[in-house]
Amino acid sequence: MPNCTSVSFIIPAHNEEQLLGRTLSAIAAVVRSLKEPVEVIVVDDASTDGTVAIASAHRARVISVQCRHISAARNAGARVANGEMLVFVDADTVVNSAAVRSAIAAMRAGAVGGGSAFSFDGRVPLYARVLTTAALLVYRAARLAGGCFLFCTRRAFDAVGGFDETVYAAEEAVMSRALGRQGQFVILRESVVTSGRKLRTHRSSEILGFLLRLALTGRNAVRQRDGLHLWYGERREDRPEND
Repeated sequence: MPNCTSVSFIIPAHNEEQLLGRTLSAIAAVVRSLKEPVEVIVVDDASTDGTVAIASAHRARVISVQCRHISAARNAGARVANGEMLVFVDADTVVNSAAVRSAIAAMRAGAVGGGSAFSFDGRVPLYARVLTTAALLVYRAARLAGGCFLFCTRRAFDAVGGFDETVYAAEEAVMSRALGRQGQFVILRESVVTSGRKLRTHRSSEILGFLLRLALTGRNAVRQRDGLHLWYGERREDRPEND
């Protein structure tokens, strides 16, 4: 992509006061190393905690929506973004200079977008470690980005119409497929770190049950918010020391 001069980081957030500061501090460290125009946008989606105050304290641009819909929140951030390159980061994810620089380099070399490898913070159950290893292999082979870190050019984003707002989860997989039809979609070797809290705070039966439902019904499993408590339920207390 020729002559890209700016990057927009877009972070959707709902009640993320515990981890958002860590995410924004990591992005700030990356921004200092890039030495080019960058903006950071936090999309506050109906938060009732200190999410907005934390975002403002880190000098992020804050926009507020009331949709409780991850695809719509991502799109809302993209609509106000000025960057020629868009980097979508989950509010519980720590990025690093190596991953971001590789993403920018890939887009400047002609890729329409991509994602990266990822690992979880803290301890997660054994079954989750096994599933994650398998999932990373499948995602790389299928050219699918994890939702915690997905990037694309503005041109490609506009060409596919943004994230699919008919789904309430797995929007990153749908977006990856759509972007892949526009051109080269890459999965970087570099890795980011995302929170393992869902794996620590939800029973294996809840997670495996959803994965089974997704396998059996496909996109129909994520076409409504009901039943997606992993994403839209009340936040459970995270205890990283538990296995």
